[in-house]
Amino acid sequence: MTNLSKLRLGTAPDSWGVWFASDAHQVTWDVYLDEIAAVGYVHTELGPQGFLPQDSEQLKDELARRGLSVCGGTVFAGLHEGADALRKAKVAFGREAELLAALGADYLVHLPEQYTDMHTGVATQAVDIDPEQWKNLVTGTDELARYLFESYGVKLVFHPHVDTHVDTQERIERFLEDTDPELVNLCLDTGHVAYCEGDNLQIIQRFPERITYVHLKSVDPAVRARALAENLPLSEAVQLGVMCEPPYGEPDMPPLLAALGELDRDIFCVIEQDLYPVEPHIPLPIGARTAGYYVGCGLGPVRRWPY
Repeated sequence: MTNLSKLRLGTAPDSWGVWFASDAHQVTWDVYLDEIAAVGYVHTELGPQGFLPQDSEQLKDELARRGLSVCGGTVFAGLHEGADALRKAKVAFGREAELLAALGADYLVHLPEQYTDMHTGVATQAVDIDPEQWKNLVTGTDELARYLFESYGVKLVFHPHVDTHVDTQERIERFLEDTDPELVNLCLDTGHVAYCEGDNLQIIQRFPERITYVHLKSVDPAVRARALAENLPLSEAVQLGVMCEPPYGEPDMPPLLAALGELDRDIFCVIEQDLYPVEPHIPLPIGARTAGYYVGCGLGPVRRWPY
C-alpha cells in the first residue's frame, strides 16, 4: 500500500473565492483564517500578494492563535517580456520571499502572467509567444529562482496555468526540459493540467524529481468540454463551475495521490477550487467537505479547532 504520510494537506485563499488582494466580492482575511481553522486545516498559502497582513509579526500572531502555519506564497510575473519584467519580478517576489522566510515557509509559486484579464476575460496579449520570448521566460525563471534562493532561502516552483503561455502538457514538459532542475521545480496544479487535457500521471512519471509542490484541483469534464469548444476564458469557465469538488471531477484523485506518495518526499498538497466570484457563505461547507474527502484518501494533517 502506498504511504501517503509525507503528503501534507493545506488550503489556499483561492478556495475561499479570493483572487485579489482586495475585492468587494471576497471574504476578508480574518474571516478566511477563522474559517479554515474552524474546518481543521493546519497549512495555508498566503494567497494574492497583500491579501493577508504583510507585517510578519502581526501575521505570526494571527496564525499562531488559530493554530495555522504558512506553506507558500504565489506571485504573478510575465517574464517572457524580458529584462524589465525580470527586474520588477525580483522586487515583487523578493518582498513575498522575505515574508515567507520570516514565517518559516520554503516555497514561492511563480504564476505566469495570463493573456486574459482576470476580471473580464478579455484578451490582453497574444496567445502564443515567439522563440525570443520563450527564451526570456525560461532564462528569467532560472535567474529569478537563483535570486530567491540565494537571497532568502526560498525555493521557486513554477505553476502551469490556463490562459498563459505554459498551459498544455507539451508546453509544461518543454518548460521543464529548458529550465535548470537545480533551481526550478514544478507546482503541479492537477486542475490546470486536466483543464488543458493533459495527463497528470504522465507528468509525474516523466519528471518525478521536479514535482516538489502540488495544487490539488478538480475539473468538471462537461464544463471543460463547453469551455474548450467555445474558447471561453478561464474567468468565465470558473463562473460556470469548471473547478469542482474532487469526487465529481478529473483527475481521478486516488491514483494520482498514490503516484505522489511513491515519490517518497515531503510534499505540500494545497487544495484549490477556483470560486471567484462567490457568495461568502458558500466556501466554508465546500472546504469542509473537500478536507474530509482528502483525509479519507489518507492525507493530513487536519484537526479540530475549538471555536
